[in-house]
Amino acid sequence: MPEANHIAATTRGDAGRLMTLATYASTTVAVILIVAKLFAWWMTDSVAVLSTLIDSMLDAAASVLTLLAVHHAIQPADREHRFGHGKAEALAGLGQAAFVAGSGCLLMFEAIKRLIQPVPMQKEWVGVIVMVLAMVLTIGLVAFQNYVVRKTQSVAISADSLHYKGDLLINGSVLAGLGIHYFWGVRYLDPLLAVGVVAYLLWNAWKIALDALDMLMDRELPDEDRAVIKEIVTRHKDVRSFHDLRSRRSGTDMFIQLHLELDPDMPLVRAHEIADDVEIEILKAFPNAEVIIHQDPEGIEEDHPAVAGR
Repeated sequence: MPEANHIAATTRGDAGRLMTLATYASTTVAVILIVAKLFAWWMTDSVAVLSTLIDSMLDAAASVLTLLAVHHAIQPADREHRFGHGKAEALAGLGQAAFVAGSGCLLMFEAIKRLIQPVPMQKEWVGVIVMVLAMVLTIGLVAFQNYVVRKTQSVAISADSLHYKGDLLINGSVLAGLGIHYFWGVRYLDPLLAVGVVAYLLWNAWKIALDALDMLMDRELPDEDRAVIKEIVTRHKDVRSFHDLRSRRSGTDMFIQLHLELDPDMPLVRAHEIADDVEIEILKAFPNAEVIIHQDPEGIEEDHPAVAGR
């Protein structure tokens, strides 16, 4: 049997706790790095260090936004929101993308200014120490976020983690720039590295926005997951065929619906039992899914909304 393209948490409660803990961790790390990088920028006057300071400020804002979104997204369905609140994660992702894109544009102006009028850095060793500290903390945070994403498939945590993975590259490049300036006195590398940071930030903002829009627009589950569902349905001995498989994600929840084609002479009770059997097997592969199965007599032609694929 193919494997699902995710490893879901055992229960929604477990997923919610992991996601909340991840947002607390990312916010704490961002605040620590803001204080450290503010000191480093004040001591070195490096625009590359400034770029990482701005990025950390955005990380903190994005992490707080993610914390609020996750708190709302993990709330159970209610009378007004019968499908839950999972799309709050996607809204947080769009907010993160806007934060990142805006800061990238502001940083680009500062980098261009420094290219035209280079400013020598001071006390590079302070920046080196702070960058090393930033990388150590970020590596630990990213490792934990990756664990949470594997368990929950959270779009918001994944977007938050993408920031910090970028920070590893950014901090590494700034560390290299500080060292080169210290040993060889190359001034133009500092603002050039900042321009590279801007390009990376804007690319990340685009990717985050696309992922968030996919969820808001109810994009189908990945082909790998759909293949798992199809295999589960067709391996039941009493299922003749199926059609109209539809799926989507909303936060950590999935919604799967399909039509089974069964023996036209089968009793309704037996058809119901088969649908229950198929639903149970699907839920084993996708524990956080809500499954809706409709039973159709085989050979009956029906008009359904036109949907590409099965």
